[in-house]
Amino acid sequence: MGSKELKDRKDLDELVEVVLPGAVEPEELRFRHRDIPVPGAGQIVVRVEATGVSFAEQQMRRGRYYDQPPFPFVPGYDLVGTVLTAGSGVAPDLVGRRVAALVKVGGWASHVVLDAADAVEVPAGIGAAEAETLVVNGITAWQMLHRKARVRAGGTILVHGANGGVGTVLVQLARAAGLRVIGTASARHHDALRELGVTPVDYRAEDVPARVRELAPGGVDAVFDHLGGRSVLDSWRLLAPGGTLVSYGSATTRDDTGSKQWPVLKILGRVWLWNALPNGRHAYFFNVWAGRALNKDRFRARLRADLTEVFRALERGEVTAHVAARLPLSEVARAMRLAESGTVAGKVVLIPDAQRNLPEA
Repeated sequence: MGSKELKDRKDLDELVEVVLPGAVEPEELRFRHRDIPVPGAGQIVVRVEATGVSFAEQQMRRGRYYDQPPFPFVPGYDLVGTVLTAGSGVAPDLVGRRVAALVKVGGWASHVVLDAADAVEVPAGIGAAEAETLVVNGITAWQMLHRKARVRAGGTILVHGANGGVGTVLVQLARAAGLRVIGTASARHHDALRELGVTPVDYRAEDVPARVRELAPGGVDAVFDHLGGRSVLDSWRLLAPGGTLVSYGSATTRDDTGSKQWPVLKILGRVWLWNALPNGRHAYFFNVWAGRALNKDRFRARLRADLTEVFRALERGEVTAHVAARLPLSEVARAMRLAESGTVAGKVVLIPDAQRNLPEA
């Protein structure tokens, strides 16, 4: 075994991955077994320790994610794991280290091949599941708050879905930055939000715009809206002069039929129009992948810097990793059902297991 390989042979058995064969129910996801690939130049093979169920996979299984690949494919937006092997041109001491990565697809597997440049080291002392809750959710929250909204300390923001994967991280980062936070969630999550210093609003029982106007008569300095649809219009109208709307999804259209691009294109059209008006407010449609195609090196540097800041916030206690549940990869259907139920706070994490009797694709 070469100097760039871990010495534990049990890690080199086989690769197991989840396959999404089409627009199916969670129970129709399949498993595929194949040999663990050999990394090419500049690549690494990561033994996955934790991956997660995000809203993206919920949309993908319905064929509703904006730019998902054609079926069949392996879902899994992000992952945390240990570098198992490395190809030429990769620093040998990276082998054996725990790293995190955004992949968009492919993370629901026991092993994943990555470009080494896309891996971000996880600080010692942070567990795999805890780190996993902060990869796509943490990057999204950090960049929306600090690179887009840029609200000064003392300002007030509104976070829709404050109990969700992104929302939970976002409200904590905002509180650490000295912001007042109003957060929408169902009543079952209000006590937990109050413990985080958030003023909760029940989106099921209250008129959200009216209640937010009561809490912030002059408007809010920023709104973070993952809902899309009608909510984007209400969010724009709740902004104070100079305020910023950051839209980053279309959750309300998850179960719709028809074009999966149209809900996003509609938001983009509104954002363009609002920014063209001389109203002193700003709007963005945030996509964590924006800019990668134009300047991959800059994208990677920003990703590494921002995710490192999120991990530091975790180490300082400013952010808590909210693991809603840890389930083995073999129970991915159960994990997806749980994530889609809307009954949990934080992120459902998948822990790849060593089972070898899983149904084949």
